Amino acid sequence: MNAELPLRKLVLRLVLVVLAMFAFGFALVPIYDVMCKAFGINGKTAGAYQGTQTVDDRRAVRVQFLATNAAGMVWEFRPVADQVEVNPGAATEMRFVAYNPSDRPMTAQAIPSVSPAKAAAYFHKTECFCFTQQVLQPGERIEMPVRFIVDRDLPADVHHLTLAYTLFDITSRQPPVARNGG
Repeated sequence: MNAELPLRKLVLRLVLVVLAMFAFGFALVPIYDVMCKAFGINGKTAGAYQGTQTVDDRRAVRVQFLATNAAGMVWEFRPVADQVEVNPGAATEMRFVAYNPSDRPMTAQAIPSVSPAKAAAYFHKTECFCFTQQVLQPGERIEMPVRFIVDRDLPADVHHLTLAYTLFDITSRQPPVARNGG
């Protein structure tokens, strides 16, 4: 009987460790969001824009575009231009080019970020390739649009925004469907 007591304590401790690990994993997303907001990093865009507004021709904002690949992503991925000048309230389009140099179909997902973080709430995407997963066949190249509006209410001290995308290979989670030639 004495041998059972240490075994029960060990099992109880292991169960508690597993439960603590699960709780910590579950809490990571809200903790991450709080940390990003507190430190002003990884600005999330305001999302799809539903309203209409007039264009502020008296003000110009420079929007810079960055494209990076996550570890293991082999696609070529870039914006067609490094930056544009926009007037707040004006609808603007930029295109990103993606090319699959591999010998297999692949599925990708782009995750956006806007900086400075305080400006992210004023950046509205009306159309974006990041809203859906992208499937490219071997050797396929596509141009993907992002249409956006910088809100007229953008703080006056913000003159430069950066829209950055990181492209992730999600083929193992979302296998692509091969297209029939045609």
